Amino acid sequence: MKTSMQRPKPHTLRNYAIILTISFAVAKVLAQAPPAAKPKPAAPHHPPASPVCADCIRAHEEFLASNAMQGRGSGTHDELVAATYIGSELRQYGIAPAGDDGGYVQAAPTERHKLTAQPTLVLTPPTDSAHAVTWTCGKDFVAGNLTRVEFSGPLLKLDAEKLGDAKSLKINSGAVVLLTGDRNKVRQSLSAVMGAGAVAILVKTSRSAAEFDEQGKELPELPSRLQGTNGGDLNTLNLLSLSADSMQKLQDMPEGTAVQFSAPFTVEKSFTWNAVGILRGTDPKLQHAAVLFSAHLDHLGIGQPVNGDNIYHGADDDASGTTAVLELARVLGAGPRPRRTVIFALFGSEELGGLGSTYFREHAPLPLQEIAANLEFEMIGRADPAVRADTVWLTGWERSNLGPTLAAHGAKLVGDPHPSEHFFMRSDNYVLAKKGVVAQTISSYGMHPDLHRPSDDLAHLDFVHMNAAIGSLFAPVKWLVNSDFRPTWNPGGQP
Repeated sequence: MKTSMQRPKPHTLRNYAIILTISFAVAKVLAQAPPAAKPKPAAPHHPPASPVCADCIRAHEEFLASNAMQGRGSGTHDELVAATYIGSELRQYGIAPAGDDGGYVQAAPTERHKLTAQPTLVLTPPTDSAHAVTWTCGKDFVAGNLTRVEFSGPLLKLDAEKLGDAKSLKINSGAVVLLTGDRNKVRQSLSAVMGAGAVAILVKTSRSAAEFDEQGKELPELPSRLQGTNGGDLNTLNLLSLSADSMQKLQDMPEGTAVQFSAPFTVEKSFTWNAVGILRGTDPKLQHAAVLFSAHLDHLGIGQPVNGDNIYHGADDDASGTTAVLELARVLGAGPRPRRTVIFALFGSEELGGLGSTYFREHAPLPLQEIAANLEFEMIGRADPAVRADTVWLTGWERSNLGPTLAAHGAKLVGDPHPSEHFFMRSDNYVLAKKGVVAQTISSYGMHPDLHRPSDDLAHLDFVHMNAAIGSLFAPVKWLVNSDFRPTWNPGGQP
């Protein structure tokens, strides 16, 4: 059915026009007026987001500890690649270069003594030089660790069970120490005895006769050292393991017997590489009270296969510390310029005795007296069960006021729970500390069994712990680089 349409009358059209005019006017007014305020729902409470970049932390580890880097062996091309990568990251973060030739990489010339024949050990009684005896490496002793091709000194006999506090241990400089006692006590005492002035340590071998003979077939290998020096400040250990027969004979010799070690050699020259950047401070005075953040970028490279893997990845040791320094550089580079000058240094060849840090010490972008503090980061890739899960620890806590002060400003930092291991003297911080810089190491190494093994890899890292540990240090670090606090050694604390 259709509906017919009627034509409107004139007055009806006029009424429509009036209504439309009024409607448009009202709409225009409403459009210009602010909308009526609506009650806002209560905002949910969220804690401020952590500035830590979890993806950045994982990315650094995935590159540095990858198979492609072949373990970042000390003084190798892979170490140079690691230093170059770190320099590119520092540039991206706005950190200025402080290496060689306007770049980030700092090349340290090294040399290695390669033995051409087995070393000898000559022992001369103090009152009877006619009855000197000569021992040969591989027959009477083997080299557990060797850093020098020659050394000599008077024989000193020490019992590892009775050494007491390492800081109070005094040894005549240059003595050759015969160290006896429980094997674990002997191992724990090695660093302390060398740090107290010994030139070498002699111990009874822990190997079977067959293992001793097998080791004796090979010439000892020496690590690289900086050209013109006796090596780095960390690996100065000359450790000789004596056969059972030699041990008995040496125990019968009097203290003061002259011990002389020598070996024929040739010299091979090379380099190790650091990566160094600097963020100049804004305060004219604090520019000369710099803070140094450091870690070592090298590891052990390719080695003896374990369970089919011959790459010693070093994900915890010390790609984790390197990652921490890069993350601090990212955060400090993105924020307002700090009042203090901040140096970021990643050292090569720590595993060979602190060669990179020793070279840096003599070629730093600022004089050492203008570096107020050094925080080294070493192995923070896993939580240490000896302390709270959200905590890291500081070596040499009692030696200075640096650790307690950082803790008072929010750092989840406690003292080293493994004092018998002498970790204060086993990382690059020690190189700077020996020259007066208040230098200590932050770590959470819990004595895990993957140290210096191929299994120190990405699969064994605790990224939740790493993210939390690094993120927890942002606030106290920002305070440190903007404060006029200058840490000091406690009495007797400086090595």
